[in-house]
Amino acid sequence: MSVPTVTFNNGQKIPVVGLGTSGGYENEVKQAVKDAIDAGYRHIDTALFYQNEQEIGEALAEKIQEGAIAREDIFLVSKLWNCFHREDMVKPALEKTLSDLGVEYVDLYLIHWPHAFKDGWDLKPRDENGKLIFGDADFCQTWKAMEECVKSGLTKSIGLSNFNRKQIQKILDIAEIKPVTNQIEVHPYLAVQDHVDFCKSKGIVVTAYRPIAGQSKLSKVSPINDPIVLNIANKYGKTPAQVMLKLQLQRGIVVIPKSTNKDRIKSNIELFDFELTLEDMRSLLALDIGAAGRTIPELECKEHKDYPFNDAF
Repeated sequence: MSVPTVTFNNGQKIPVVGLGTSGGYENEVKQAVKDAIDAGYRHIDTALFYQNEQEIGEALAEKIQEGAIAREDIFLVSKLWNCFHREDMVKPALEKTLSDLGVEYVDLYLIHWPHAFKDGWDLKPRDENGKLIFGDADFCQTWKAMEECVKSGLTKSIGLSNFNRKQIQKILDIAEIKPVTNQIEVHPYLAVQDHVDFCKSKGIVVTAYRPIAGQSKLSKVSPINDPIVLNIANKYGKTPAQVMLKLQLQRGIVVIPKSTNKDRIKSNIELFDFELTLEDMRSLLALDIGAAGRTIPELECKEHKDYPFNDAF
């Protein structure tokens, strides 16, 4: 199966469906990546924070060895974690990712969150009371170091994740190289239409993580069981997940559903033989409950000056 692409503001093309790999258990992610490649995925999303990049690298190496793919066939995304925001730590963090993945470059490198933690290799630094230790790195300075990673060929594109509109504008105001995407949580209960419109007006593609929502212990809301979603899925002879993914694709949003189940991995990419009517799209978008729909609010970081959800997202 060939997955359509969208074109970034720098001319680079990204497949509109990718495999999300956050929270995958050890030894599951490697097989999931191999299953995804077999199913036709050519876009894999990971991050240093997920601590699975070595496994993903092994899966890619095995598939390349088999002759199933070449490196250039795969659109590989990783992210800079919060404790590496200081300018001189950005390149070493990306180099660690490249080493673990066993590749010379990633196709896209994102700043995972706008808020910085204490500098260092402790991913969740805490004080003696167990409280997260924040850092004061300025994400605009972080961006400058991200631009250097493009210039040195370590990544082809750079972007953002979980940045609100004001924060994106701050980056745009100082950027020599524009962000190509903002990766955020989007699903029927969290439509973020104003954010999507803003990004579109700036030539920034929105990528949706958790586009199926509710398939996690973290989640209190689950549109996958919503009667409206179920009715529409029934109408098209599709799964609720497929309907939710198609909704975002028809909004011009890239999706990265996460699964380690072979059958779900396959069905999550079988999205190109049907179209939702405008009426059905409106019904699904009407399920939006705003910030209450957010399943990853990162509340531990609420006091941070750069916490993205204290402002209009």
